[in-house]
Amino acid sequence: MKKMWQCGLMVLVVMVAAVSARAADEVTDWNEAAFRAALVAAASPLNSGRVAAMVQTAVFDAVNGVDRRYTPIHVAPPPSCAGASRRAAAVQAAYVILSKVYGATATAANQQPTLDARLTASLAAIKARDNPASIAKGLACGQDVADAIWTWRSADADGFNTPQPPFFGKNVPGEWRSTPTDPYPGTSLPMAGRQYVAMTPWAIESPFQFRPAPPGPPDLNGVQYARDFNETKTMGSRTSAFRTPDQTNAAWFWATGTAPLLWNQVALSLIEARSGDRDDDDDRGDRWQRESGRDRDEQNRLLENARILATLNISMADAAIGCWDAKWEYRFWRPITAIREADPANPRIARDPGWTPLFATPAHQDYPSGHSCVSGAATTVLADEFGERTRFSVTSDLILGVSRSFRSFSDALEEVKNARIFAGIHFRTACDDGTKIGLAVGRYVLDHNFQRLR
Repeated sequence: MKKMWQCGLMVLVVMVAAVSARAADEVTDWNEAAFRAALVAAASPLNSGRVAAMVQTAVFDAVNGVDRRYTPIHVAPPPSCAGASRRAAAVQAAYVILSKVYGATATAANQQPTLDARLTASLAAIKARDNPASIAKGLACGQDVADAIWTWRSADADGFNTPQPPFFGKNVPGEWRSTPTDPYPGTSLPMAGRQYVAMTPWAIESPFQFRPAPPGPPDLNGVQYARDFNETKTMGSRTSAFRTPDQTNAAWFWATGTAPLLWNQVALSLIEARSGDRDDDDDRGDRWQRESGRDRDEQNRLLENARILATLNISMADAAIGCWDAKWEYRFWRPITAIREADPANPRIARDPGWTPLFATPAHQDYPSGHSCVSGAATTVLADEFGERTRFSVTSDLILGVSRSFRSFSDALEEVKNARIFAGIHFRTACDDGTKIGLAVGRYVLDHNFQRLR
């Protein structure tokens, strides 16, 4: 551990843990609030990622609208943002979106009292620093921007509110069909996430912009498929004698942690570390100069944090949309089906009707891997912001005592891919091609959005 500290930045991320009071601001605080609300609502990774993208888009466009430094994501600065408190704008924008999703009209638990209490606490802190007129303008700015974002994404709800015929797949070699929902033998579920197949992207041009070119998954009679098949069969079996304890830990770690939550916590800890370094170095000038300079720094930091989290979350949301487009296009079967029903005429592989993966198989197609798509986008954005060779550790509160340490973002991404194979729920090609989708989406978002104006 000492060596890791001496070699470079080491950040400890605790999932669902609060950012320290020293570095927290309204942007990071309400990012955390969004994921806490998602956990209470038991939202799926896809849904929690979509809501996070809405929250962070609204927050960024509101904060940026006060003193426009970057091109907006969707909302040009409304008149209400002129002279507004950035802090109040950020808080209100997040509050409005979260109230619409998790408030009194939510299908899950009504979290409006919790959100109201958080808003009151945030505004109390803001009132100690900003003047009443700017706060009032900030609240109006945040409201206007959040309403515009909500209207923009209202078409998403069509996929959730309009009943869709369940898709159970086909009993054809290579084609996905509903998999056993272990630990409930004899039951199965239709494809999950169909609403995302044709969802309007946030920043990329279309859901299929980065769809893998045909043939997509490997040919069932080819060498690559046999290699993938045998690797997952060996390393992903529940009773594998070849998977090491550390590989098993990695599989469970990434399987129990949702990718959007995890990568946001990584981002928050890196933001915190960067903010702490700047605060330690701020010893210039007299008290007035320090205070006024610190306020300017905090205002700039608020905008930069909003930019980082918006970039991260719309990249992950678009990667998920692109991923589900490809899943629907290729509809490739999962390892549990492929291994149990392998063609006995193929000399490179052997059927095992009793094979069981380490982890229960999710109810959607193998190709491409969702975790790999989303993590590819996340690591692209975070490496661009903080540097590829940033070192960090991640500790889960869902599996006590389990943490993962990485020397770089690419190392973390490689483990994500391997973990899906060790869990027995994906083939290698699904992970590799999923990563390519995520990398392309993340790069596109960085290159075509958040352009600096001054």
